[in-house]
Order: sequence, then structure tokens, then C-alpha cells
Amino acid sequence: MAFDSLSEKLQDVFKGLRGKGRLSEDDVKAALKEVRLALLEADVNFKVVKNFVKSVEARAVGEEVLNGLNPGQTVIKIVNEELTSLMGSETTEIQYRPGQEITVLMMCGLQGAGKTTTVAKLAGQMKNKGKRPLLVACDIYRPAAIEQLKINGQKQDVPVFSMGDKTKPKDIAKAALEHAKKNNLNVVILDTAGRLHVDEEMMQELIDIKDTVDVAQSILVVDAMTGQDAVNVAGTFDEKIGIDGVILTKLDGDTRGGAALSIRAVTGKPILYCGMGEKLSDLEQFYPDRMASRILGMGDVLSLIEKAQSAIDEDKAKDLAKKMKKAEFDFNDYLDSMAQMKKMGGLSSILGMMPGMGMNLNKSQMNQIEGAVDDKKLSHIEAIIYSMTPEERENPKLMNPSRKHRLAQGAGVDIAEVNRFIKQFEQSRKMMKQMSGMMKGKKGRMRFPF
Repeated sequence: MAFDSLSEKLQDVFKGLRGKGRLSEDDVKAALKEVRLALLEADVNFKVVKNFVKSVEARAVGEEVLNGLNPGQTVIKIVNEELTSLMGSETTEIQYRPGQEITVLMMCGLQGAGKTTTVAKLAGQMKNKGKRPLLVACDIYRPAAIEQLKINGQKQDVPVFSMGDKTKPKDIAKAALEHAKKNNLNVVILDTAGRLHVDEEMMQELIDIKDTVDVAQSILVVDAMTGQDAVNVAGTFDEKIGIDGVILTKLDGDTRGGAALSIRAVTGKPILYCGMGEKLSDLEQFYPDRMASRILGMGDVLSLIEKAQSAIDEDKAKDLAKKMKKAEFDFNDYLDSMAQMKKMGGLSSILGMMPGMGMNLNKSQMNQIEGAVDDKKLSHIEAIIYSMTPEERENPKLMNPSRKHRLAQGAGVDIAEVNRFIKQFEQSRKMMKQMSGMMKGKKGRMRFPF
């Protein structure tokens, strides 16, 4: 995630605070100095950092905190609350027009921010919530922009309106609105053209669209990897055309994340969603409180539950649980569980949402866990299973040395990796059988084998 480096530094600072029975004012100030440096390195706006540290210090150095039962934990709680406040405190939803009125959303942003993909992601989310969206191709300049929108719209099963690249965007928007009325569609999403930088021509085009159709909300798409530039772009767009919210893309990348912590404070505009990957399902509602918890290594249980509910097939999960209790699960079941885990963003994403993973483990322990759940290793396991025959997948007992050598060749991995996976698989089956035995005793009581 974009905040990995910042998160690691803040967690190191707070581990020091938690280890102390009592805190002095100097302890808090020293810790906040480290927090200040970590935020600046994460490319958070200088004024935002200054005000943030000032607010935390004002609350943290009071006698009630320093002389409390758990001062270190209280300081962390204060930082968490101030981080949440910095990003907007409350989750902001896209505002739809009431009743049968059509909601027109104008999506804007610079070229390369991932706007066209984000437009399709957003339409998919709306469709899942019962809306009837229409994607509109208003980018008539970028080669293949119209085709890209059509392909993504098809993947999301959302209609796309296009008039080619010879019609003015304002006229396309007007015609799209009429098309939506005739076809009983209630959300029109305009994918407008971007530029490499802010210029008058682009801004005038957006103003013309707003003058031609009744735009309910103007939403800016910005690339989180551009750091403070993203905040500056947001400020300029708001000044020129007026924006109602921001969608941050590429928040899953190796970036410093400062944009997410600065945009609300600098522009006053809320972050609505954040892009967490390249897949069309990788768009998350932005929850300031959950993001603050993730940054501080406190986990994000609610997002984890929501991901699980949307990704996991309940019937398959029940069948798998039954098989695991009887130690009957096979390699097909293993593949199913991996597929469902992938839908949730992979094991590393799941671990990042688990409470205490950052705050309670040292760096060495985290590295060991991350190594064990390395997505590359999981793809190797997937390749090994796909190299099996249907009979081998259904009956793990068929595995013998010659079959393992064939699997290694088929998957393009070393024989040691195949042996290691098969051994781990068998150990997992035995462990599940033991656990189910421990849970079943006479009269329903738990019993343990010792």
C-alpha cells in the first residue's frame, strides 16, 4: 500500500511510547518530532504537517494524558483521531439526484491518472448498488480512449455512449443525456479528456460541458503517486471549474501517500474512492477512520469483512469447512480457496487489515510472515496444481516421486518446491483433522489430546 513506509516509521515511534510506563512532556515532543519527519518524507504538505503535530501536541501533553493509566496508548489514540480528522472524519458518498432525475457526473483529470479505467470501475460499483449507469466517451483526442471505454464498459456490463471523435464533447454530453432518458438510465458518467498538464483549452471544454448539461457533481481523478502535485492539481481544478470530490488512483503502488493525507486539508474536498489495483473491481470507498487505522498498523476489520462478504462464495465455503473437518479437502479445494483469497486482494492485503499485525510484531517477524505469504510463491503453487491430472487433484494420495518430477517440469519449478508444497498440504490436512477432534468431546465439551 502507498502508506507502507510511513506506516512502518509511525509504528516504530509508537512502539517506543507503548513500552514506557509513564510519559513526560519531552517523551511526547520527541515522538512527535519523529512523526513530523515521517509525514514530511511521505510528501504530506508542510502546512498540513505543522498543524497536525500542533493539534496532537496540544491534546497529548496535558496532565490527564501523561498521568493516565496508559499514556502511550492514549497518545496513539489521539494521533489516530487527528489522522482521521485530517482525511475528513466522515465518509463522503456521491450525491445522486432524487427520484427519477438523472444524475450527471463529470469525471475530469490529467492524462495518465487512470481516469478512463476509474470511470468503468465506478460504473461497476453503481450497477452493483442497483443504479443504471451510462458511460459517455467525451475524450475525443487521446488515441484509443473511446475503444478503451467500450471494452471496459463491456466487461462491467454497462452501456457506453459514443459519437466518435469529430463531435464536440459538450454536444456528446447533451446527446448522451437524451439517450439516457429514452433508455431509462439514471446515472450518466462523462469521461472527459485529460492533458499532460493543466491548460486553458481543457478547462474551457469542461466549463462548456457544465454550461450545456446539468452536471450534478464534478469528480477529479488524481494519481496518488504524484504526491504534492496531486494536491496542486486538485486545487487548480477546483479554482477553475469547481470540484465536488476526488478519487485517488494507484494507492496500492510504491508511493509515499502524502496526497491522501493532504488533499482534504488543502482543498476542503473529500476523497470519495481510492483505486487499489488494476482490476476493474479494485476500487474502494474511502473511509478516513479505516485508513488511519491501517496507517497506524491497527488493522481494518470492517473492510476485511466487507471484502470477504463480496468475494467469498458462501456455499463453497461451507462445503470446504466440512471437508476440512474430515481431512477430505483436495487440491481442487485448495485452488478454490486461493481464488477466493485473490478476490480479497491476496494474503498480503488481508494481513494488512488484520489488527495488531503492525503494532505488535517486530520487523523480522513481519518479514517472515510476508515471506511465507509471498504472492509469487502462491502463483508457483497454483502452477503446480494446474500441472496435475484431474485424478491427482482429487486424490492427493496418488503423489509419488515420478509424479512429483513431472509436476516440477510442468510448473517450471524445482522439485524441492513441489516436495515442500505437498508436505505442507498433508500437514494442513492432519492439523485440520486434529483441530476438529479437539473441538468434539463428550456432551459437546471441548477436549484436548494431552
